[in-house]
Amino acid sequence: MNKQNKKLSAFDRILSVSSEDIELVLRGETYVPWADFLLNPRRLRGSDFLMRWSQGVWSEKRLVQAVNDTDTFFALPYGPSSVAPNEVREFELYFERLEKAGHAGLKRPDLLLFHREDRMNIESIVADIGGIAELPFAHEEDKGMRELLKRSILAIECENSLWVSKKMPDYGTKLSAQKWLGGGLGLRKSAVLPTVILKEEDRSPLREWQGSRGKKIHIWHMFYDAAYGLALDDAEQLIEQGHIRATEQTFQAPSGPTTKKQIYKIYYQYAYILANAVEEPHLVADHILDKNGHILPFVRFEGGRVKLAEEAQNLLQKLGARR
Repeated sequence: MNKQNKKLSAFDRILSVSSEDIELVLRGETYVPWADFLLNPRRLRGSDFLMRWSQGVWSEKRLVQAVNDTDTFFALPYGPSSVAPNEVREFELYFERLEKAGHAGLKRPDLLLFHREDRMNIESIVADIGGIAELPFAHEEDKGMRELLKRSILAIECENSLWVSKKMPDYGTKLSAQKWLGGGLGLRKSAVLPTVILKEEDRSPLREWQGSRGKKIHIWHMFYDAAYGLALDDAEQLIEQGHIRATEQTFQAPSGPTTKKQIYKIYYQYAYILANAVEEPHLVADHILDKNGHILPFVRFEGGRVKLAEEAQNLLQKLGARR
């Protein structure tokens, strides 16, 4: 079977890694005898997937923490991947359950933001639904889910990158007229700088969700040292006007198949500064041990703290006032 044509499971889709971010998988040993691994049936192929998974969990937690540290707002995990368990094996079993329930293709924003004064009411609603982990299994037309969405002020789609943004080679470079953009402002194709990423495969589902639920979506992209935000509507406008063009990247799933995806890398100059790190995370060595004693090591992200920028807090105040 052609690897690019193989239908990926929800588990594989969530943990697929761009070839740009893969070190050990593509540059080291790429074959592992699957029967040797405890994770079954979709075993993790290399340390990169584990590290990216850990970094993704960490980045969302830091964004939730940053919002919850304000006196005005709090954030709630909402999308299927955001409410998934934090342990690797439980994470896999959760997606097995999601597939059995027929919700594997569910696309919802990762976080919902609320006014802090609503927190007790929101927590009561979530408890009645069955807890945060049950949100992906509840239909958004159900009474509790409708009330949850009604009280929210903003939905967030989370992305993350394993980069220190301010040390990227083209950070601080001014946009200039580019031939490949038809004379529009930008940088050379090979420029390496912070961007807010939007996947082509997510565009229609996110637009449809935003339209049907009447809640604006922003994309929050977390780096090691900072985070940037951009409204989905602004991203769409930049794409439609030709200021940002799609690039094709190869993604590899934990179980091996590769797929090519169109993604949009939106220059951070078009985004707002969302948060800055005030405490670095600890990079902790961890591993998975298979039944035959084979060790699969990876780096786990722990701790650290980010603080919402004043610009972001002012924006949330305005969005909250319009609710």
